[in-house]
Amino acid sequence: MITHIKGKLVEKTPTYVIIDVNGIGYKIKISLQTYSSIDSDSCKLFTHLSIKEDSHTLFGFFEESERQLFRNLISVSGVGPSTAQVILSTYHSKEIIQHISTANVAAVQSVKGIGAKTAQRIIIDLKDKVSSSIVDSDILFNKLDNTIKKEALSALASLGFGKKIAENKIDKVLKMDSKINNVEELVKAALSQM
Repeated sequence: MITHIKGKLVEKTPTYVIIDVNGIGYKIKISLQTYSSIDSDSCKLFTHLSIKEDSHTLFGFFEESERQLFRNLISVSGVGPSTAQVILSTYHSKEIIQHISTANVAAVQSVKGIGAKTAQRIIIDLKDKVSSSIVDSDILFNKLDNTIKKEALSALASLGFGKKIAENKIDKVLKMDSKINNVEELVKAALSQM
């Protein structure tokens, strides 16, 4: 099994990339999510190899969590790799997980090629699986941001805000914008909430 490919990006389109690894070019199908995340000539993608009677196709993902969601989607009867790729190109992973966990059939059905029955099957089959992945990603997120969070709390405390109020505002900001990755941004955003 090929778990990832790392090499020089030779070609990049919204549906596939070609990565050169020691003179061998690998054509890897990607989602728009992965396409927008690739931003350099050196590239590492987590992969899934789909084998059919008439083809071997590599699917690539910028993040391991996107690959896991892809694998969950193709485990549903009636959802093949190409359909899963379309779903991941239509919505971001977090949006897909939210639509499934809130049983939003209309949102899942709005993806090209997915009918009402398939949308319902995706929700029924994956609701429990994606709910646990939300918890896992939240735990990971909290571990990554603990240092920034502590420093921001300290800064807000020195500005005269109570610990409980500051914690609530910081948690609210981090849930609203997961891209905040430094103390200054976090403190400014928390202050705007007060």
